[in-house]
Amino acid sequence: MSDNTKLYEGKAKIIYTTDEPEILLADFKDDATAFNAQKRGSIQGKGSINCTISSKLFEQLAAHGIKTHYIDCPAPNQMRVKAVKIVPLEVVVRNIAAGSLCQQTGLPLGTILEQPLVDFYYKDDQLGDPLLTRDRLLLLQLATEEQVDSIAHLALQINDFLKSFWQKCGITLVDFKLEFGLDSQQQLLLADEISPDTCRLWDMTENDPNRRVMDKDRFRRDLGNVENAYQEVLQRVLQVVDSKN
Repeated sequence: MSDNTKLYEGKAKIIYTTDEPEILLADFKDDATAFNAQKRGSIQGKGSINCTISSKLFEQLAAHGIKTHYIDCPAPNQMRVKAVKIVPLEVVVRNIAAGSLCQQTGLPLGTILEQPLVDFYYKDDQLGDPLLTRDRLLLLQLATEEQVDSIAHLALQINDFLKSFWQKCGITLVDFKLEFGLDSQQQLLLADEISPDTCRLWDMTENDPNRRVMDKDRFRRDLGNVENAYQEVLQRVLQVVDSKN
């Protein structure tokens, strides 16, 4: 990589240019943030763990016909990706009530939803990433109607696959966040990452509401053993992927 100019630094990754204009390098950080970066810390090895988990899941999704920005991993904490213009939406798919859904609706934690819920949030830290109605999303021209329909359809497809995959890992997929981007041909691609940072994951063998948590909620809620939980998720993902090969 001859040209490694820093293009952007977010909470979890640094994005660099490469000597190929349509390819970027994502460097995954060990930094941890919560509550819109009001809480900050570090999780040892998180960058490499999340990069590896994301790469394996992107490969699995691509094999099931879901187009992603993923190319390969030149290092454990680095991912080469196709350059995309990120659609400024955080797309949250929910299977079980948790987090803000419980806070905003009064639904008890752990309520199984009859069908998955797809929520759109405005990706804007200054505004606090507010929940959007479809009409507000279109009013702000964050995406076209066709793109919103495509994103919602893709999100549900991805949910179907991930629920099944995580189940094979002995993990319940509670909810998760997705981001999408447009490549130079205006093709919609799944972007960002899929990891314990962006998914709520509960250990299926554990009933205790604190001990079952295997994701960033351990950091958010000061539950401890964050590194161990992330490592355990990685090991289970690798076991399932290796068993398929």
